[in-house]
Amino acid sequence: MGLFDGKKGLVFGIANDHSIAWAITRNLFDEGAEMGFTHLPDKEPSRPKNENKVRKLVDPRGAKFVMPCDVTNDDDLDAVFAKAEAEFGKIDFVVHSVAFAPPSDLTGPVYNCSRGGFKISMEISVYSLIAMAGRAKPLMNDGGSIVTLSYLGGEKVIPGYNIMGLCKSALENCVGYLASELGAASNVRVNAISAGPVKTISASGVGDIKKMFMLYDMMAPLRRNVTADEVGKSAMFLLSDHASGITGETLHVDCGFHVMGAPAHEEMEI
Repeated sequence: MGLFDGKKGLVFGIANDHSIAWAITRNLFDEGAEMGFTHLPDKEPSRPKNENKVRKLVDPRGAKFVMPCDVTNDDDLDAVFAKAEAEFGKIDFVVHSVAFAPPSDLTGPVYNCSRGGFKISMEISVYSLIAMAGRAKPLMNDGGSIVTLSYLGGEKVIPGYNIMGLCKSALENCVGYLASELGAASNVRVNAISAGPVKTISASGVGDIKKMFMLYDMMAPLRRNVTADEVGKSAMFLLSDHASGITGETLHVDCGFHVMGAPAHEEMEI
């Protein structure tokens, strides 16, 4: 019997097989979950590249539906949750793995971020969680769970993470407010995973990402970086009934990197 037998949910944010959202999905499928998925709308419907990337992964595992969704478009979000209600009736979880900043604003210093870049970064990376939570609330079974993805750059200054650090800070604060409101209203939990850097499309847009990987190998207590599968398993735990007493939490899954203030002595050249 699987941990998620009879459980139903939605996953937002799979881009390809390197996505953390896919690592979470694999673990949920293995434990018996039934899921609907979204993909970025394709510019040319006759050449559905984004849809095909997601379908290639989820259709062989029994996806209940795959739909386009631009999280800045209320009609798209309404359509996804309406489909979930029609397909499942009630749902048990939502995975929010959505973030974006215009490359020119992400790679430059925070003081040089454009007004438009700031707005779209916050709208996609933060407001989308609020928009999903509000739509999920009436569909959620008692004890349902929402999980989003963050990074240490939301707590500390990580050079190169820039405007996305501000977004993750807002996202983590958002998790607390949503946890308070949804917990009191419908016993729904809301948590975040603060993962170490994983080689994804999003990570490739962050400046000096290779140096980040090297720093984790040198500085984390486990002397290595986290794997996507470890993040996936941790997210699955937070979505499961085993985490029924955990909400409003940002769980660090980073091989302990966040506890360190400096490299270990043996790693320092003095």
